Amino acid sequence: MVQPISTQQGMMAAARPQDRVASMIVCSAAGVGTLAVLGAAALWFHYGAAVFFETIAAGISACF
Repeated sequence: MVQPISTQQGMMAAARPQDRVASMIVCSAAGVGTLAVLGAAALWFHYGAAVFFETIAAGISACF
């Protein structure tokens, strides 16, 4: 029986550079999202809910 010259296991071992870049982008986005949520929680606990919501509303109204 004829055996293939290269096996799929050998081809799958090395990660493609595109996959590495994509995973770095996803990890970076997850890190930024986590920091944003932690920052919002810290502001909530420091200033209280009323001031937090007023700040969010003022920021949204400043955009429009």
